[in-house]
Amino acid sequence: MAALALGKATGWVGGKKTVAVFRSSPVLPEAQPAAVGPAAKPLAGNGFDPRRIYASRSAGVVTIFAQYGTDAASAQIAQGSGFVVSRNGYILTNSHVITNAGESASVHGADRVYVEFQDRDRASAKIVGWDVFDDVGVLKVDSSAHALRPVPLGDSAAASVGEPVAAIGSPFGNEDSLGVGVVAATHRSIDSLTSTYALVDAIQTDAPINHGNSGGPLFDARGRVIGINAQIRSSSGNAEGVGFAVPINSAKRSMEQLIATGSVSYAFVGVTTETLTPALAKHFGYSVDHGAVIATVQPNSPAADAGLRGGDRDKSYLGLEFKDGGDVIVALAGHPVRSSEDVVRIVTDAVSPGQLVRVTLVRQSKRLQIPIRLAERPASP
Repeated sequence: MAALALGKATGWVGGKKTVAVFRSSPVLPEAQPAAVGPAAKPLAGNGFDPRRIYASRSAGVVTIFAQYGTDAASAQIAQGSGFVVSRNGYILTNSHVITNAGESASVHGADRVYVEFQDRDRASAKIVGWDVFDDVGVLKVDSSAHALRPVPLGDSAAASVGEPVAAIGSPFGNEDSLGVGVVAATHRSIDSLTSTYALVDAIQTDAPINHGNSGGPLFDARGRVIGINAQIRSSSGNAEGVGFAVPINSAKRSMEQLIATGSVSYAFVGVTTETLTPALAKHFGYSVDHGAVIATVQPNSPAADAGLRGGDRDKSYLGLEFKDGGDVIVALAGHPVRSSEDVVRIVTDAVSPGQLVRVTLVRQSKRLQIPIRLAERPASP
């Protein structure tokens, strides 16, 4: 995996068991807050017209230049993309475009950030904040510095496999470039480029995503943003048909909190989990067919304090490595759990740090309900 901002090098992204130490923020209404509500409307009609999307939305997409170092002669410049979301000057992008996240344990923002509009005019931007867990960054420019053309935000939960999408950004420094494709998959759980936690519900697309596309918008057929282009999976470092976007619903929550407080609050459980399938359940003798089996419990975590138990036997079946013997989570905060990803979504959408929730689990064929007080998520597990 590679960060898409030029000059940002990262390691590969690989698929491993889901880390169930999760983000949480208050459930927000679908409408954006008044402070960042765009005036743009969805395009009429149901047909996919890339020319129309580009003509109506490209003015709201910007190229971002992040400068590290105050001496212009020796400073390093990283380039990425972003998009205007309000006439007040707020701009959404990736955190790795405007910070050193993923390169250092101590995250700091760029010393200077410049935003270039479609007409090549530039403006200085202020970093409002960043969320390394979801790889979301928020900038703000003076609304009087340039005419702003906000783009409308859609609903990433409604994205479906096969629907057409358009990506606008600055791949390899080629500003205002359009790429088209389809949604190749939804609900992907992938490693974050900017933290040690997993990012769930990522949108996979085959639209060309290259270095410099980071932070740019992924539009649906009606010209609404459903994701922030963030990662590629490639053996060469270039687009090979597998790109990933941060879901816009998640980015909205980050943006709301960053604008309000400058930071994002996450809950912390303190476990890793593995998805229990019917085949695994039958082979290892579980009394339920689906759920999230706790593989490990972190010491001194909320899960440990509540007495949750992790697995104690490393097994292998059907080519899968499996930690056997742990509690099976089947419900959390009143929501059913059928997989590890369900736990992540529930904690993300329905609970917050400090909240007391009930975990329904199966332990040696006995169904138990255990209260657990969620904590604030640490930067590193």
